[in-house]
Amino acid sequence: MAPQLLPAASGELIVKNARYLTVHEEAIEKLADRVIRGIKEKEINIENFSQHEHHPTAKDAHAPNWIFLIDTLNFCFWTPGSDATKWKVDGQTGYFALCAAINRAMREGIDITNPAYYAKITHEQLESILRSDTEGTKAPLLEERVQCLHEVGRVLLDRYEGRFENCVRACEGSAVKLLQRVVDDFPCFRDEAFLKHEADDATIETRVSFYKRAQILVGDLWSCYRGEGLGRFEDIDAITMFADYRVPQVLVHFGTLAYGDELMAVLKEDKLLANGCREEMEIRGASIYVVERLKVLVRAKLLTDHTDIKPSCVNAILLDHFLWDYRRKHAAELEYIPFHKTISVYY
Repeated sequence: MAPQLLPAASGELIVKNARYLTVHEEAIEKLADRVIRGIKEKEINIENFSQHEHHPTAKDAHAPNWIFLIDTLNFCFWTPGSDATKWKVDGQTGYFALCAAINRAMREGIDITNPAYYAKITHEQLESILRSDTEGTKAPLLEERVQCLHEVGRVLLDRYEGRFENCVRACEGSAVKLLQRVVDDFPCFRDEAFLKHEADDATIETRVSFYKRAQILVGDLWSCYRGEGLGRFEDIDAITMFADYRVPQVLVHFGTLAYGDELMAVLKEDKLLANGCREEMEIRGASIYVVERLKVLVRAKLLTDHTDIKPSCVNAILLDHFLWDYRRKHAAELEYIPFHKTISVYY
């Protein structure tokens, strides 16, 4: 199989060959100013991860296995249909509903972060663990989540003595090595596609990658441990934003991305996009590209205009956190922008 491009290079190639959207550099520059304000006001800060009530801290012995479990299940929290009831746990929706459900299971004495337990978990057991506040509402893609848990649980037991920490330590402080090991050893993290494009007067296919869950796994470790100890990665800058279905909404809102009429019509009709289709690849790849450009511009502005702030205080992980949090805080305001819908275990 042809070697794949890592996410940053994939985003660049996708934007270069985009048909359905455009990137606006001047809007990225304007967003960079908003980001710098966010840095000054502590909206963008590595401390924010562990300060969240649903997240573990570096002092928690279960943190590596908790993070690995969460990011194994961190995909597709929406249910098709405009009248679908939202899955909620302890009043939380989406990702935080998942965190709340796992933490509830731990309080109930279920050994949910132990791969020896979840490598054999049944559909009924997981359904109970992820039970909703609303009777009759179920977490989406339950069977796929069971399959993912079985797959990663077996590998963790067979190769890493049931401890994700051992997988991390084997990578010797390299985010790229950990990223590659995760997608190699755990196939359900292998978020890739094939992009058809022109090169040297010929049409070729290039294997591109997004690695949303694998990258967020590395990012969550780095955030939880504040870039130290188990979370110290010398090459953390190689990790890009986590290409999902919500952050692109924010990028469109800020004018950094613009959908063409054809793509916007498809999104407004609420049509499902197949995982790996051209439109979906362009939305995700362009999101990665825009945030990489944003990172470069923010650092350049810090160096020239804000010398009291270290440029290293911002990376794609923290920019993703900021954009994702912005979407949650301004959900109603952003409703005018349709988000793409894909049923997938990758995000």
